[in-house]
Amino acid sequence: MISLRLSLAALVLGFAAHNPTLARSPAAPMQIGMSDTEQAIPAMPPLLPMRERAEVINAVLAERLETVVPAIMREQGIAMWVLMAREYFEEPVVATMLDAQSMHARRRTILIFHDPGEGQAIERLTVSRYGLGGLFEPAWDPEKQPDQWQAVADIIARRDPATIAINTSDLAAFGDGMTLSQYRLLTAALSPEYRERIVSGETLATRWLETRTPAEIALYPGIVRIAHALIARAFSRAVITPGATTAADVEWWYRETLAAQGLTPWFHPSVGIQREGADGMLRGDTVIEPGDLLWTDFGITYLRLNTDTQHLAYVLKPGETEAPAGLRAGLAATNRVQDALLDSFEAGLTGNAILARARSRAIAEGLDPSIYSHPIGLHGHGAGTPIGFWDNQHGDPRGEYILQPDTAWSIELTSYSAVPEWGGQVVDFRSEEDAFFDGKTVRFLDGRQTELTLIPSD
Repeated sequence: MISLRLSLAALVLGFAAHNPTLARSPAAPMQIGMSDTEQAIPAMPPLLPMRERAEVINAVLAERLETVVPAIMREQGIAMWVLMAREYFEEPVVATMLDAQSMHARRRTILIFHDPGEGQAIERLTVSRYGLGGLFEPAWDPEKQPDQWQAVADIIARRDPATIAINTSDLAAFGDGMTLSQYRLLTAALSPEYRERIVSGETLATRWLETRTPAEIALYPGIVRIAHALIARAFSRAVITPGATTAADVEWWYRETLAAQGLTPWFHPSVGIQREGADGMLRGDTVIEPGDLLWTDFGITYLRLNTDTQHLAYVLKPGETEAPAGLRAGLAATNRVQDALLDSFEAGLTGNAILARARSRAIAEGLDPSIYSHPIGLHGHGAGTPIGFWDNQHGDPRGEYILQPDTAWSIELTSYSAVPEWGGQVVDFRSEEDAFFDGKTVRFLDGRQTELTLIPSD
């Protein structure tokens, strides 16, 4: 099973020419490379049929289990990692380790990773009644040992690991998947010497979730392109009729369109309106009018990877051919804040240190920034160090984790600018674009918005 999935990973990495059957797959989203320039009106890439989506998901998962797990266990000095979840109550890490046909844990699913040492392969065991797509070796026969917890204890005793990591954390939600009842049952089955070897798997969980593999990065630009194409459609006369369409209408257009395409939003799309003379962001049943500055926040999940994008559009007044200069300058100021943040990325720095560095650089340029960027990947607000929060620009305990290479990011921020054409009204120029940090540089996966999208009113 593993060898099949690794051959499928070759498709993800762009080597489909070596496999004529796979080469015929309509896998265009996997063939879009990273770009610093965003297309103004991108075409919607073709989507894979459900069966081929599952093949790609399984290929990527197999590669992750083969490469990421050994690397992070040895990096953290962990001999054994024990994870468990119950049906419909999957902990965050286990949920990402299920193959595409296993939509949920079954009854109680227990996964064990063991490093025998001396360069030997990591064992991947499942102590559960059902297999997991051939990705884990079944290690429990209920007919011979009816007690699942005793089966786990026997596995641990036979391997005698120096450390046993379980997912508990006071700070990181992604590393806190062990429930109290399961902890009690596990420790009750273990002898005292093994209970004393239990350590937190918080960092293992974070490292597993935040690390992006070459296969995922080959996929990601195409997935972001899908989101960009849908936003371009939403911010057009195909969806918006000034004077008639409401902000809520556009939000529900997103939802209906995603459902028709077999795509999933990971949060309800947002559409807001900033208007000359109006305070704050207008939403809901407010009708879109000429002269409005529109904002959207939109994210999808495809092939288990998430996007998160915020774009701006201007509704032209009759006779206008471009947005007012003050609005264009406001977006340019936000781009400069982006530059300050990208230039501040450095592997080994904490998120708080990067936030302080980026804000200092932006403020020195006379900008008024607010930075609240976050990792992205298997979750929309992903595991890893945050770089600011919209309600906290001065550092946070969660931001004391260090920036790691091979991670994906939502470069999310804003700058506030007074718009002369609106009587000096201060406008919020929000932006969010997805990017990849390779350890040295940050690159946008499918470019960034540098010009306001224009929507004709007539």
